[in-house]
Amino acid sequence: MSAAVIIGAGDATGGAIARAFAAEGLTACVNRRERNADQLEALAQSIRDAGHQARAFPGDAREEDEMIALFDRVESEVGPVEVAVFNIGANVNFPISETTVRVYTKVWEMACLGGFLMGREAAKRMIPRGRGTIIFTGATASLRGGSGFSAFSGAKGALRMLAQSMARELGPQGIHVAHTIIDGAIDTEFIKGRHPDFDNAKAQDLILNPDAIAANYVMLHKQPKSAWTHELDLRPWGEKW
Repeated sequence: MSAAVIIGAGDATGGAIARAFAAEGLTACVNRRERNADQLEALAQSIRDAGHQARAFPGDAREEDEMIALFDRVESEVGPVEVAVFNIGANVNFPISETTVRVYTKVWEMACLGGFLMGREAAKRMIPRGRGTIIFTGATASLRGGSGFSAFSGAKGALRMLAQSMARELGPQGIHVAHTIIDGAIDTEFIKGRHPDFDNAKAQDLILNPDAIAANYVMLHKQPKSAWTHELDLRPWGEKW
């Protein structure tokens, strides 16, 4: 059976993406850091309970050896990786005068270096087969740096350039590389606890629905070669941009 590797398979968007690809007949191979192993296995079990295939592969996307081992295990234990999705957020907000080297470096490692490692390992497996889809989750910060977001926008901007470089290199080899701009608040517990009018905004479809985001990722994977999208922006209908 073919595999969809989801790096950053959390409780909201990443989990929805995993469920969506599993519903398409792929084995969802979900990844988060080891400290979240219980939640990761719970996600995989919920997918299996729904009648689909899923495996949990905890590990740190920032560690080269762990990413190499993850892709080796998936290819040997599950099947060829047809889809690889990088969905780590790492959103932080600090005034520039309070942004430490540790914070800046950690955010870059999580939101960009991890994307490079995933993209490289996926490409190594996909190039000989001449097919596959690699998707990177971006944000508003991928396009512009907001006040207080020096670390986050720096990392997300770099991830966007990585995706463009990979698309230009790998597209002619049959591999679809896409980058999404997720522009707006997403329906998560984190946002629910901080949005001043969450319930009303959600009722009016002013909050991004994770399942709707995931449906677009599946769409990108299923696009015919004659009409590939590289960059896709997703935002609620009332979002200012």
